[in-house]
Amino acid sequence: MLQVIFFAIFFGVGLILLPEERAKPVKDFFSSFNEVILKMIDLIMLAAPYGVFALLAALIAESPSADLFIALLWYALTVVLGLTLMISFYIGLVYAFTGMKPVKFLQGISPAQLLAFSTSSSAATLPVTMERVNEHLGVEEEVSSFVLPIGATINMDGTSLYQAVAAVFIAQAFGMDLSLGVQLGIVATATLASIGSAAVPGAGMVMLVIVLAQAGIPEAGLALIFAVDRPLDMCRTVVNVTGDATVSMIVAKTEGKLGEPHVKDWDDSYAS
Repeated sequence: MLQVIFFAIFFGVGLILLPEERAKPVKDFFSSFNEVILKMIDLIMLAAPYGVFALLAALIAESPSADLFIALLWYALTVVLGLTLMISFYIGLVYAFTGMKPVKFLQGISPAQLLAFSTSSSAATLPVTMERVNEHLGVEEEVSSFVLPIGATINMDGTSLYQAVAAVFIAQAFGMDLSLGVQLGIVATATLASIGSAAVPGAGMVMLVIVLAQAGIPEAGLALIFAVDRPLDMCRTVVNVTGDATVSMIVAKTEGKLGEPHVKDWDDSYAS
């Protein structure tokens, strides 16, 4: 996978160096190819519930007790706890760098968070995120129009946390003993794989295959977490969008592009 990533970056550099009229057909081809792949993923996701039902039916029938459900509950709670800590960390960064109170920040970005929770897609939430960051958090469009689209593409920090926890959970379910080196490899691979995840629902599950393969964990263990993947996908998308907004505010502050919000939708006395 690292060879593929390196080739893709090197290929992109060569494409940038070509004149626009010669590079445009290649760019159009890959753009259309990407749309086809995303549409194929949509079709697969339509059939996924039936496939997941079949996988879980056999798994539950072979399970001797309710231990599987208890383990899944603890796994989901661990992921949610980690995501909550990440949002708290982002709120602390906003206060430390910009001085904005947590209540102001959360009220300003909450509509984008709600849309991210319902769609599980950073890309689908991007227009609302840009509007909230510009109008309600005071970031100038010059900064938000650059930072937020990049963040929606590569900032999948919630997904990286989920992939690391999922890999460890699946390894424990198979009775595998993970050394410190393997665990660090999982963290590094999950971070890199999350950067390459598409901003569409369920993409993190696809990239999780890479993490499992790197650690030598059987990919069949994905069936264990399919049942709770959708609600966790919704939660980690909220973290991704919050991270995008946080970075845009910090960049705007350091560049002197953070002003007063155009629209105030909070009570200043309450926020203080």
